[in-house]
Amino acid sequence: MKTSIIVQNLKCGGCAHTITSKLAEIENITNIIVHTDDSKVSFNYINEADALAVKNKLKSLGYPSIEDHNNLATKAKSFVSCATGKFTK
Repeated sequence: MKTSIIVQNLKCGGCAHTITSKLAEIENITNIIVHTDDSKVSFNYINEADALAVKNKLKSLGYPSIEDHNNLATKAKSFVSCATGKFTK
């Protein structure tokens, strides 16, 4: 199945690189596409548990979905994820 999650704090290609590489580590997640223009992460999954794992991983990286709370700590995590993505490209 295919779905998309609209996330917060997604700013650039560095963020996209980190998100893509970290989500690729999750079993049963394929065809990951990060749309920086509209802050959307699209992917294919097999079951609901896989999709939930993606949502939780995004939140842990600092990119919570639009319905989740976005506090200063989350924004700081996204800054670190972004910087890491820029340096590992």
